[in-house]
Formats: sequence, C-alpha cells, structure tokens
Amino acid sequence: MAARFGEGVNRRDRYFIAPFAYQDQGNNPQLAHSFLSVIRVVGDGQKPNLTPAFRRGRFGNRNFETFTISWLPHDFETNPHLRVFEGVGSLVVPQMNKCPISAGRNFRLDQTLKLAVNVKNAVGMWGPYEIKKEAFSLAVKRKQLLDGGTIGYRADDRLYHKGRVAINCFHAIAGPVEPNSDGGFFGTGFRMWGINATTRVLIEYTKNDGNKILFLEPVDTKRDLYGFVYAPERNSRGLYDPFPNAAAYHQ
Repeated sequence: MAARFGEGVNRRDRYFIAPFAYQDQGNNPQLAHSFLSVIRVVGDGQKPNLTPAFRRGRFGNRNFETFTISWLPHDFETNPHLRVFEGVGSLVVPQMNKCPISAGRNFRLDQTLKLAVNVKNAVGMWGPYEIKKEAFSLAVKRKQLLDGGTIGYRADDRLYHKGRVAINCFHAIAGPVEPNSDGGFFGTGFRMWGINATTRVLIEYTKNDGNKILFLEPVDTKRDLYGFVYAPERNSRGLYDPFPNAAAYHQ
C-alpha cells in the first residue's frame, strides 16, 4: 500500500482490504479456507485514534491498524482436522450431514498463514484494494458480530447461515451487510471453498449494485490473483500452482 501513497503527503485516513484463500492440490474442502484482512492507514500528521482490539503498527512515517476475518473452529490450531461432509449423500442433501456445530473463532493473519504453510498449501492473495470508509465500518461490524460469541462454526452451513446459527469461512467474509449470500451449484455445499469461494466473494462485492460502490478501484478476480506455492527445494519442477502468477515458498 505504501506505493499507492508515493512520496507526497496524505492528510486523510485511507482504507484497504486484502482477500486471501488457500487450498491443496486436490482442492479438498477440509484443507481449504477463505479469509481477508482489513487495514486503515492513518492520515499524515493526524493523531492516531486506534482501536484497542485491532493490531497496530507503523510503516515508514505512517501509522496503521488492521484486523483479519478468518473464521474457523476455535481449536483449529491444535486440532486442524476440519469436518465438512459426513454421511451418505451429505454433499447433495444438507440434512444428511452429521457434522456438529463448533464454537467459532477469528484467527489473526499470521496464525492463518501458518495453518496453510504447515500443510504446504497454495496460498492466494488479491489486492490490496482501496475501499470507502463505509466498507471499513461494515467490516468492523462483521468482526464484532463474529467475536460476540452468538454464532458458531460449521463448514457446511446450508441449514444454519440464514438464521445466524453457524456459518463457514465463506459466509464470514461474504455479504458486506448480511452473511447470507450463496454461491456454487449447491449453495455453499459444492466446490465453494478455497480460491473459488474468495473469488465469489469478490464478484459479489463488485458486481452487486448495492455493494460495488464500496470499492474505489476496479477488481479483476483473475488478473489480480497472486499466489505462493510450496517448493520442496530451489528450482523444483512440477509444483502445484493454480495461479496466473506466483512465487515459491519453502518451510
């Protein structure tokens, strides 16, 4: 984002989002995730009235605050075995899915990326995109809603998200006003995870007339996607790379 400001003075607060996704080579739903980070860069010379619950920092001569919406089961760091579809026909018929509802938790960006790296997943990032203050405020409200403890987590949330009983990571970041949007052939129950899910979120944000006014710049869900793929060694060949452009990482 520093490149957007250049060397000049920026007197007003500016706001950005950076959407993410990770997935494995088989695009298995239990190893896929969608999340986004939201950033406020404080105007130059302004007194930084920062939010205590957000992470804060300074880059160059600018103060910023940020938070991430990364909705997962509360114990996912120590028990990273996501239960998605259990039961015959559960992929097609949501009533057949026997997976329980878990207590949900928002993970920080560094925690989330560590989860991806631990299993050598491909990680994709879009943006960052500049957004209006109103969009930042909606994201804050979404974080507060999730952190309030009234909503659980369930990867297959087709029977639960409209009543705000439990939602998955897709619905945690989708729908700027209400987390009720759908996507995919079977709502959020079929292939709507990982890169597909975050792409769907961006399409909703930028194509829906009620939402697209929140963005201050155009979005190209294909060209804007940049990836990080696991390489067992330098100059490795045959890497799983689902991105138009990518860099390699090694653990």
